[in-house]
Amino acid sequence: MKTNEIERAEAETAKIAVDVSENVNRITPSDLLRAYLPIDGMIKIVKEDQGKGTAVTSDTEKELSKREGHFYPGEQSEIITFQQEKYVFVSHPIIWTDGTIVNLQITKSIQATEDMLAVLRIVLMAVTVIAMIPVLISTTILSNIIAGPIRSMIETMKEIQTSGQFKRMNLEGKSKDELVEMGDTFNHMIDLLQTNFEKQEQFVSNASHELKTPLTIIESYANLLKRRGLERPDLFHESVEAIHSEAIRMREMTEQLLLLAKHQEQWNIEKEIVNLNEITTESIKVFQKAYHRKVEIHSSDDTIEATTDIQKLKQLLFIFLDNARKYSDDDISVHIGKTFIRIEDRGIGIPKAELPKVFDRFYRVDKARTRKQGGSGLGLSMAKEISDAIGVRIDIESVEGIGTKVTLFFE
Repeated sequence: MKTNEIERAEAETAKIAVDVSENVNRITPSDLLRAYLPIDGMIKIVKEDQGKGTAVTSDTEKELSKREGHFYPGEQSEIITFQQEKYVFVSHPIIWTDGTIVNLQITKSIQATEDMLAVLRIVLMAVTVIAMIPVLISTTILSNIIAGPIRSMIETMKEIQTSGQFKRMNLEGKSKDELVEMGDTFNHMIDLLQTNFEKQEQFVSNASHELKTPLTIIESYANLLKRRGLERPDLFHESVEAIHSEAIRMREMTEQLLLLAKHQEQWNIEKEIVNLNEITTESIKVFQKAYHRKVEIHSSDDTIEATTDIQKLKQLLFIFLDNARKYSDDDISVHIGKTFIRIEDRGIGIPKAELPKVFDRFYRVDKARTRKQGGSGLGLSMAKEISDAIGVRIDIESVEGIGTKVTLFFE
């Protein structure tokens, strides 16, 4: 607004300067200046060697005549303050009657503009204050919404740290924003931590319980060897065989326990489309070479495909083939269908009442509890974990004294 006042005053002064230059020889300077006098200001002619010069002021601005005049060699425009009021001042050089250069100076009050700006400042400040009220309220509400889950998470963490118990955040609402996602991620992390912690506790408990027996046997036979091993060769061979057998059983049991202690997300499952005939045949060949047991393969088609993890499927097949070997002396048969693999044995079978418990850790049917047959009761438990990880459903049918059928169904 002030810039516009200056520009407008410069334009007016330039126009007046032209008119004054043209009419100064025909009209007296005072009458000529009075014709162009601003309503609320002063018009003045200032010569180079003259201080006050010829000036005409409006009735409302008589005090301006007391202001000292200055000669400027060129054009000059600015906002000045005189007696605590604002004026726009413009000086424009013109040629006077005697051929000399004089200044045509116009001083015009812009106090109305200043008053308007003062009102505008007050209005803007008032509007800013009023606008800040809902902003502050909304900011407080938003900060509570944003900081609420964070505070809840911090409090939950402190409670976990203090109590040593796993806790989860209570998520309210069904929105899917970043805060809810953060809470879900936190709860999922707590679930993983709790699962891993429970698995570790279970591993320690199972290991301390199950490893105690083979360690006791090894220690007993080692003591027996120290006392009578050199005197009795038969006792020596029996002890070495028992110690070797229990050491192998401990190693296998430890490997199984370590695998079961891992969370499924740490198993690095990599699913791909595979030929079930090829995978099953390859696994059976390796099994036959290791245990010298005959396995019959029956397939409904040469190319039967499924989506699964190759290594985990092989491990699953080995577990059930090994069980069939342990509890059956007859040939083992494997049937491959469009969506399944079935392993059949003609062994001791499992009582119907015992079937729901076969996947429990360390559970063994009474008739299978012999040192000769071996087994730690972890095989089927591990098979269940593997099948769940790769999306395979296990179905077991068994008749005591006739045999057992284990079917692996693929998605």
